Amino acid sequence: MMHTFTFFTKKTFWLSILVLVLGAVPSWAQDDDRFSFDVTLNSDQFFGFYPFVTGSYRLSDEVDFTFYGILWSGGRGGVQGDGGGGWGNWTEFGIGVGFNPAPGLSISPQIGILGGNLLSSGSTGPSVLGDGIVPNLTIGLDQAVVEGEIYAGFYAPLRDMTTVPTQTTLSFLHYWANFGFKATNFLSFGAHYEHLINTGGSNISESTDTYQWLGPYIQFTKPTGGPFARFSFGTDLVEGNDSFFKLTTGFSF
Repeated sequence: MMHTFTFFTKKTFWLSILVLVLGAVPSWAQDDDRFSFDVTLNSDQFFGFYPFVTGSYRLSDEVDFTFYGILWSGGRGGVQGDGGGGWGNWTEFGIGVGFNPAPGLSISPQIGILGGNLLSSGSTGPSVLGDGIVPNLTIGLDQAVVEGEIYAGFYAPLRDMTTVPTQTTLSFLHYWANFGFKATNFLSFGAHYEHLINTGGSNISESTDTYQWLGPYIQFTKPTGGPFARFSFGTDLVEGNDSFFKLTTGFSF
């Protein structure tokens, strides 16, 4: 077995995470108004059902400390899966910073770590902490008339848990962009584009498109804030695929 995640690499990685956390934890005042938290429940035909949580703590008018978690295990990431083979109870957690350079505009670079086996062995090996690492960037737009979001994340394996030549590590590039208009303080609509690329692996030499979704979305939001629901749907541009659907419902605290 080839273990690329050596003791030295493990020690360096965890020390880096500890330094990043400690560096982001000065003497913050205990002020509830500084803390925000969002919970969403998501479903689409590729990832299945997955809860997603995001949070932030305002350090200043321009900078936030941010964190997030994705419970991919709710759907195809589960140990038994639903035809996808199971991804070893796939779980993602990350931290970062958020910048607010202008009203209604946010920029948040983050880095996440994965537990599971999708990246480290293509869902064939043991479920491990350090299955992969996810540097990612989210840009959000939320103004009086328009809304939008751009996301890009690279899913790279941290460990090689393959044991035979037929197994492989995997890596993915996942990104999306959406933009819409607020027709009323209750209703908004727009367009959504999303792309997932299998960029390769230890036993994969060429990248392939997993899906490439394009279509409209419609969203309903409580005017005073809090609960919302968004439905996106349309075509899949990858040859051999047909259509896509994505339902997101959540609550902002």
